Amino acid sequence: MHLAVYLPLLLPVLAALGAGPLSRRLEPRLATWLLTVAGLALAASSTCVLGLLALAGLVRVPLVAALKGYSPETVARQDPTGWPAALAGAVLLALAVLAAVRLAARRAGALWSAALEAACLPGTDPVVVTDDPGAQAYTMPGLPGRIVVSHGMLDALDPTEHEILLAHERAHLDNHHYAFVSLAQVAAAANPLLRPLATAVAYTVERWADEHAARRTGDRRAVAETVARAAVAAKRSRTADPVPAAALGILGRRRPGPGVVPRRVAALLAPPPQNPPLLLVVSAALLAATALSALEAARDLHQFLELAHAR
Repeated sequence: MHLAVYLPLLLPVLAALGAGPLSRRLEPRLATWLLTVAGLALAASSTCVLGLLALAGLVRVPLVAALKGYSPETVARQDPTGWPAALAGAVLLALAVLAAVRLAARRAGALWSAALEAACLPGTDPVVVTDDPGAQAYTMPGLPGRIVVSHGMLDALDPTEHEILLAHERAHLDNHHYAFVSLAQVAAAANPLLRPLATAVAYTVERWADEHAARRTGDRRAVAETVARAAVAAKRSRTADPVPAAALGILGRRRPGPGVVPRRVAALLAPPPQNPPLLLVVSAALLAATALSALEAARDLHQFLELAHAR
């Protein structure tokens, strides 16, 4: 099979290298959409190519060749080095499908559990204040979702910062950020090379919520200070109530990774992000190349099977 067939297996490497610059330089909402769609497209294309490679190897099995009327001699002549690639493709396809299905089931279960827990919270107000002395604040997906804030977090912030905190959490809830995070994680499970994209999406949804709060308050510095103070309060306190696996909060999913909060604070203290045209053009070219390569792989396999009928 032609070299272009294997490009969807290699292009995720370029996407992984570009995930960081895209998450930092693009407007967060656009970056979230772009990275999520790119992750799904790259994962689907690479999985499709693995399936095509496995199918190309399947026709080499004598029983299958006899049932479908393929000529083993013609198959070997047209693609003499196909066995190793086909075997590797079959193994990787099985692993990719298993990992994606497993993670999708886990994320669906986590979202469902969070939705049930949100429905069981007392009262009907979207914001629920708990008695936990630890500092925590997060959004639980559901119909409707709920915003959970502890007394410890409220005590650590002043009234103006309370409004910023709630604006951040409402952005998570109104824009369904948990769906972007879940889809990016499923794509990364299908193709581990896409894990940097999933990490970048977890970061950009927080930046999206930060920018939403900054627009609502008109004070980027105040939002930066709120994020920093919430992080310090959470680090110094111990929470009694566990945070649901599907929840998103002002500090991200569960505890933030190293350097995430400082990067968010620095971004808020800088001018609002723009969308460099070159990055958008390169991203569009990468997605187009992925789609064309997957189509070329399908066309190549079709021609390969047509020739296999020749005797």
